[in-house]
Amino acid sequence: MVSDSPQKRIGVGVLGCGNVGSALIALLQERQTAIAQRTGLKLDVVRVAVRNAARDRSVALADGVLTADAAAVVNDPRVDIVVELIGGIEPARELVSNALELGKPVVTGNKELLANYGAELFAAADAAQVDLLFEAAVGGGIPLIRPLSESLAAEPVRRVMGIVNGTTNYILSQMTEHGTSYQDALADAQSLGYAEQDPTADVEGFDAASKASIIATVAFGARVPAGSVYREGISSVGPADIAFARRLGYAIKLLAIAERVGHIGGQPELAVRVHPAMVPADHPLAAVRDSFNAVFIEGDAVGELMLYGRGAGGRPTASAVLGDLIDAAGNWGRGTWTPIGDRGEAVICSIDDLESEFYINMEVLDRPGVLAAVAGVFGRHGVSIRSMEQEGLGDQARLVFITHEAAERDVQATLGDLRELDSVRGVPALLRVVSR
Repeated sequence: MVSDSPQKRIGVGVLGCGNVGSALIALLQERQTAIAQRTGLKLDVVRVAVRNAARDRSVALADGVLTADAAAVVNDPRVDIVVELIGGIEPARELVSNALELGKPVVTGNKELLANYGAELFAAADAAQVDLLFEAAVGGGIPLIRPLSESLAAEPVRRVMGIVNGTTNYILSQMTEHGTSYQDALADAQSLGYAEQDPTADVEGFDAASKASIIATVAFGARVPAGSVYREGISSVGPADIAFARRLGYAIKLLAIAERVGHIGGQPELAVRVHPAMVPADHPLAAVRDSFNAVFIEGDAVGELMLYGRGAGGRPTASAVLGDLIDAAGNWGRGTWTPIGDRGEAVICSIDDLESEFYINMEVLDRPGVLAAVAGVFGRHGVSIRSMEQEGLGDQARLVFITHEAAERDVQATLGDLRELDSVRGVPALLRVVSR
């Protein structure tokens, strides 16, 4: 609907003018008239904080807009709404807190900040009765937070499972489709700008764990600190695992999984984890390639939903930020906000208590009696074998097992005893298998 009412001017202060910040400003410049016509809001970028105000920028800004003093942007009386895009914990935490204390709504894409200090900042936003919006913090350009918090607010969500890191998905796609080694796929990702020179946050699952924390908090209505998210990365996934997964009808993906397993003392008991997993080839997530992201939602009434799109990149992420900015500006103009509330902290189920099927890849000496000894260890711990394949490796052999559903603690105890056998040379990989 096109607004015929007088346009209300909203001053916007942007903290950070990197890839996303510059794309946001460009989108605002391109679409300012259309936004004003549709909403009655004229969004003006009046201050932008950068590390180096003398550096050339990809967007044109009026004289005096750029500053190296981020606090001055927050405190500027012309700034009605603050957009935080500098990332990290500090000084972002202090700047966002100060903006909220001043009664200024905040839009952020800072997953690390929200995963670690979300409770503190949500409380500050509610106390100030202003918005703290963060659509861009999880899925880049994919609308996820708003559907979970609004469209599915009354839906008893059972599980949210997704590919939320484009770097690792690109690496695994290259390994799967082209037989590329892990190191070469990582180098390709770095050359394309998908991975940082230090890729640890991506490949070891830290980035996905922060996002899983936020997803779980929104989906289940209880706080999930980032430190409570179980985490594994993809650096141990090898070509043999990729090949066996394909042969057995699976694709390997790094998944963020948050699911409701019960209730304790009125609070939901949740299992929240990040790890590589074997996904059935006919599952929608198995077809998500390259740097794309997707989140699969399962609810009691709605059934199954999947949201898919680019999980990173300047313009896709800036689009999500802009959507939040328009929402926040509209609420601010009307003197309203979206309360977050004190949700309390969720009860987190230990990974040891969870059950799933498992893929186990082990290397053994190729001699009589080895398979019987290995099977005996599985049996002692009550882990039932669903299928087994053997591949010759000279005087050694690779044994690949898929188990029936078993408890994590029993499988880990099995692996511990297997490693003690003289005939076992190593257990290169353990992957959980996603059930459909």
